Amino acid sequence: MKMILLSALTVLMLNASTSTPVKNTLPRTVDPTAQQNADAQLKIQNKQIIKLVVEEVSKKLPQIIDKYTTFTSIKADNLTLVSTYEINTGAKSDEAVRRDDKKRMEKFIVEGICQSSKRFLQGDINVTYVYISKNTKSELFRFPVTPKDCISFWR
Repeated sequence: MKMILLSALTVLMLNASTSTPVKNTLPRTVDPTAQQNADAQLKIQNKQIIKLVVEEVSKKLPQIIDKYTTFTSIKADNLTLVSTYEINTGAKSDEAVRRDDKKRMEKFIVEGICQSSKRFLQGDINVTYVYISKNTKSELFRFPVTPKDCISFWR
């Protein structure tokens, strides 16, 4: 399975080079039909990569991240990897957590995704982190991240 994941990540890195100009790469076609076909093929490959990542990561879940957070699930949503985390908010209400913690967490989480998932994002695979309350099972936060969100971190 490690070889499959390694192969999938290799394909992803190769796909990433099509969205970032690099010297000594093959020229892109100027034929719109050929480009559409190539883009469609990349989407198919990316969906396969996402499927493999979900299968591999799911085997290791749930995973305790810290004393408050547990990584509970990962799934594919088209070309987006969606990771769900459960937060033990203690006695704090869901509304208080949303009000008091979202902005602070968003900055930290988005920067972390930009750094840890750079190859996925450069390969046109988006990443979303969802946080739910351990107590109520209600969604607290959702942080969707696309390459545009990471430009300032990649400079």
